Amino acid sequence: MIKGIAIGFVLGIAAVAGGFFCYFAAGMAPVATADPPMPFEKKLANLTLDAHIEKQHTVQSPVSPDEATFLAGARVYKQHCSTCHGLPGQVPSDYATTMYPKPTQLFLGKGVTDDPASESYWKAANGIRLSGMPAFKTKLNDTQLWQVSQLVAHANEISESVRSVLMSDATSPALVPASAPAPSYKSPAK
Repeated sequence: MIKGIAIGFVLGIAAVAGGFFCYFAAGMAPVATADPPMPFEKKLANLTLDAHIEKQHTVQSPVSPDEATFLAGARVYKQHCSTCHGLPGQVPSDYATTMYPKPTQLFLGKGVTDDPASESYWKAANGIRLSGMPAFKTKLNDTQLWQVSQLVAHANEISESVRSVLMSDATSPALVPASAPAPSYKSPAK
């Protein structure tokens, strides 16, 4: 009796694993950004991310959430983050709207103001696989990462001076300014 239950249990697990393999190997899993998400995709991804960040034990911020930190964070954010994560009062960029998953608009709605700055720091430093979020720990120093993290954790509390730094010439840093000369291409001499 117990032997039959054990065999049935093992066969059941093998059948489920085989079903998952066939689902992915047959190309039925959604892979395009326009495809609908898999069942429980967001829930499982967030569960895993939250557990991993918790396991990492990120330290508390060495920079205080004050005006000077927010101003410095705004300059870094505008240069490195705004193309995907947006600016106050602006619609998401075309680039951001084509990504999957969609990047959180950090100045629209609650953004990440309900997360501790340490969580935003971890995400900015390490990136998030399969999301388009790169790791910035080799591009920004620790202080810059914390300044941006404090800014986005307190995005609903920023002053007009911080908002004006974010909004000054509200162009995306990834776009070539209109005053910049267009790159020229010279065809090779024949």
